[in-house]
Amino acid sequence: MTTLHILAAGSLRAVWPDLIAAFSAQSGYTITTDFGPAGLLRQRIEAGERCDFFASANWHHPQVLLEQRRADQVGKFAANTLCLTVKRDIVTPECDWLSLLMRDDLRLATSTPLCDPSGDYTWQLFDNIEMRHAGWGEKLRQKAQPLVGGTISLPVPAGALAAQWLIEQQHAEMFIGYSSYAPRLRHCAQLQVFDIPAPYNVQAEYGWARCSQAAQPFAAFLSSDIAQDLLRQHGFQSIN
Repeated sequence: MTTLHILAAGSLRAVWPDLIAAFSAQSGYTITTDFGPAGLLRQRIEAGERCDFFASANWHHPQVLLEQRRADQVGKFAANTLCLTVKRDIVTPECDWLSLLMRDDLRLATSTPLCDPSGDYTWQLFDNIEMRHAGWGEKLRQKAQPLVGGTISLPVPAGALAAQWLIEQQHAEMFIGYSSYAPRLRHCAQLQVFDIPAPYNVQAEYGWARCSQAAQPFAAFLSSDIAQDLLRQHGFQSIN
């Protein structure tokens, strides 16, 4: 029986059991997975940790591993965008996502750039805002508090949603994170989720790196109709 050791971005944690169950049923493979911020996972691979397959929340990290010859093949398998989660009782009827972000009295939490692609995408969002509203994006870069996804981040409990936990624990009133979490966050009565319009939003491209030829069947599986359907059910978008 073949066993694969996979390192996977934390934002894949909810869909991963379904993907692994479907793949194992058709292949007979056994899978072990460690989750974490993709940038930190890449560092572990670069430091020599054994890894057969790396699933990243961006396309950059797999490409770097390919250039370093720590991977022999890369590909894309899913897409995502960003949304804004806000403490519901601060929202008034005239509020929209951008007016809330710009309020001086509200604290904004994010993930950590460089360590976690979610943080990188958030900083790209700030750049997009700056292009349309001079000074606003820079203000948000100064205001944002990268509280999760880094080497010394707050310890979000296992299984908890970062946006919900940070707001409930009063670390912030707002959080920018992946839209794939939005369906679950909208079930939280104390939270309100705002979609970010396409002209501002960022397209997150999820990529993989094959670090062992034994992982080729799993790489192929991620592009299958079964895997793509499961990813869509969990709020991800098709790579197409």
